[in-house]
Order: sequence, then C-alpha cells, then structure tokens
Amino acid sequence: MNGLAELHQLFAEHATQEGHPLRGLPNLIMAIRTAPTAPEAHVAEPVFSLILQGAKYIEIGDNGIHYGPGQYVIVPIELPMQARVKEASVDKPFLGFGLTLNPGSIASLLLEVGTAPTRSPEFSGLVVGVVTDELLDAVLRFVRLVNRPADIPVLAAAIEREILWRLLNGPQGALVREVGLANGRLAQIARAIKWLRSHYAEAMRIEELAAIASMSSTSFHRHFRAVTSMTPLQYQKQLRLQAARSRLIATAEDVAQVGFAVGYESPSQFSREYRRVFGRPPGEDGEDLRLMNSRAPAPSGLPSSRKRRRARRWLS
Repeated sequence: MNGLAELHQLFAEHATQEGHPLRGLPNLIMAIRTAPTAPEAHVAEPVFSLILQGAKYIEIGDNGIHYGPGQYVIVPIELPMQARVKEASVDKPFLGFGLTLNPGSIASLLLEVGTAPTRSPEFSGLVVGVVTDELLDAVLRFVRLVNRPADIPVLAAAIEREILWRLLNGPQGALVREVGLANGRLAQIARAIKWLRSHYAEAMRIEELAAIASMSSTSFHRHFRAVTSMTPLQYQKQLRLQAARSRLIATAEDVAQVGFAVGYESPSQFSREYRRVFGRPPGEDGEDLRLMNSRAPAPSGLPSSRKRRRARRWLS
C-alpha cells in the first residue's frame, strides 16, 4: 500500500465529521466529509491544514482561497473566517489533516537550530502551499500513531517536530517562524487580537490597540491588515456577528437584544450586516439553526467538548 492510500485507509477508520483530536495526540486533527458543506463561520486557531482528498474554500476578510489534494495553508494567528467543503462524496470523501501550531514547540526548535530571523518578514495573507514527499511522509508516520498508542509517548513529539522542521524549511517557513517568536510582529498583533476577542462588544480605538501591540497606529493598521486580511474594525465585526449567531443558536432571544449584547447600537445595522455575512436575517437564521440542532443526533465516543470545538473550527 502506498503512502497516500494508507493515509486514506487510516482516515476511513479514525476520522470523524467533527475532527478527531486523540488522547495522547492532542494537536492532531483528522476530518472526513462525505458531502459538500454550507459555509460555516468560526475563528480558526493557528494550524497547519493539509487536504488529502477533496477540496475546500475559505473566506478571510475580502479574500477567498481554494485548495485541494496535496495542498495546505498555514494559519498563523486566530482568524475569523468562513469555510466550506466544496468537493466530497461517499465514494470520494473529503479528508483533511490538521496540526495545531504550538508556539512553544516552534520556539524550542528555533532555539535548538539557531535559525530565528533577526527581523520579522512582511506578510501577504494566507498562501496555498504544495506538500513535499518528505512532509507527506512525516504526516503519514504521525497519523500511523493512532493505531500504535504504545508508540505515542516515544515517537509523537519527535515526528511533530519533524513536521514543523519541514514547514520551517519550506516556502512558508518565515511565517511558521513568526508563530514561535515572542517578540515578532505576529506576537504583537496577537496581543491586540487577544484584547479584541475579550472586548469585542466594546468601542474600539486604533490608538489603544496599537499601544497594546507596542506599535504606532499607522504601522499597527498596516501589519494587522497584512496578517489577517482585515482591518481591525472588520475583525471586530466578524467577532460580533459570530458571537451573535452563537447566541441565536443557543436561545430564542429577541434579535435587537442580541445585537445590543454584541455591541451594535442600531438593530437595523445589526440585521443588515448579519444578513450580508450569513445570507439570511438573524431571526430566520437562528430559528432554522435551532431546529437543525434539535434534530441532530447526539455525538458519541468523541473527545472532550473543547477539543471538538477546536477541531470543528478549522476542518469541519
């Protein structure tokens, strides 16, 4: 059995529609879909995402990215996005591999080999990469561990480091390096994003965010947009709308109250922007989503809810 066929077999045995971080392999995500999906809004965590079969489309800000078999993207920072599986069927399902990027692991590797750059690179948003034979081989050996739990304590960390090493030495290596640099531009932007995620319903001032990031307002705005493909205001708007949708799914709140709760002062503006992003008015969308949730079967045999949410954010 060749490597790709073996990966397909392993995914058929172990992947789930929600993704599957395993006990002992918390950074591994395995996802399978047997049909195309509707766009799903979420905030993606830093991840290396590789498609083994099928195709996917993601929208970040005003940019759209399509990638398919043997292609990958690196998400270096928490990004609000919409994602959908475009190509999948029962006979040829979508298969997605994900590795959560741990800044500490990357920093440790950079310190060991001494390859940290002296200055941060310029960013140009997400870029699709093509997997090499060496990287695919490391991915295969990492996924094999799901059938060899006794090997996980001895081999998992080493294989994960190898995957990171291959990425560091690939075309997107500078971006991966940034994930591990505590004083790089990515880390500066991440501090502002952390504040935004905790205070998305509050009024935002660029000067305050720039101060949190230790940048001038002009530099902050330029680098924020380069990293996220959005302005800070667009980023905040995505957070607000996703929080609003979660509230509408969870409970039949009044639409105007939901809008006020996430930071909108005008119900009409909230409804207008919600419809622009999700395609339907908030009341109608929330009612349909609650109905779908009530009919969905309860999952069984899955990992903790936190890990399930993390997996769904990127590969579902």
